[in-house]
Amino acid sequence: MADDDHLPVQRSSQADVDAFLRQVAVVPPPRREAGRRGRLVFAMDATASREPTWDRACQLQGEMFETAAALGGIDVQLVFYRGFRECKASPWVGSARDLLARMTAVRCLAGQTQIGRVLKHCLKEATANRVNALVFVGDSMEEDIDHLANLAGELGLLGVPAFIFHEGGDPAARRAFQTIARLTGGAYCSFDRSSAGQLRDLLNAVAVFAAGGRAALEDYSRTGSESVRLLTSQVGRARSGA
Repeated sequence: MADDDHLPVQRSSQADVDAFLRQVAVVPPPRREAGRRGRLVFAMDATASREPTWDRACQLQGEMFETAAALGGIDVQLVFYRGFRECKASPWVGSARDLLARMTAVRCLAGQTQIGRVLKHCLKEATANRVNALVFVGDSMEEDIDHLANLAGELGLLGVPAFIFHEGGDPAARRAFQTIARLTGGAYCSFDRSSAGQLRDLLNAVAVFAAGGRAALEDYSRTGSESVRLLTSQVGRARSGA
């Protein structure tokens, strides 16, 4: 992935944001081709503070494949950043075993966030071949929020919702993550290290969305947990202008 361009960023006004959301509202969702597996970018912050939850995510991600299998399955690409400007993407994989092997080979290293590079990479992938959803799991944000919002808006125009799972309660990260979710028509949820069950349910819900679309997610939420219903209620909110 290419490095971010170091260009000045113009601050966006509320009117600019509202106008952009109206533009996103008229963009039709991407067509889902019959017989095609869903494609999900699974991105994670692998800096030092994330090590305990990275291990937990390794245990949970296999269930995503199992949940999506009944709807045609999903292909997943792992993206992570860590250390000094290290940001990597795996090939697309179609099984829990392949993804787990790649995740368990990663060790968390201290460094700053590189969320902008994750969003730029997802844009590149979605431009080349449709991507049904982006999942991001992280606990902090140390970048320019207007730059991230611009990239998120571009993902929204391509119809790629971002599902942001926020560990902890950092307020700067929360504002940025909620903005990214809103501009892409995705959803934001917070969790802590004691809520592994909640994270599992939410990841499974995103896998259902990637494999079967909004209708499949709504069906799944009817028998899901309260956190799954909350996530479902957020999806597409940007496109409706809410």
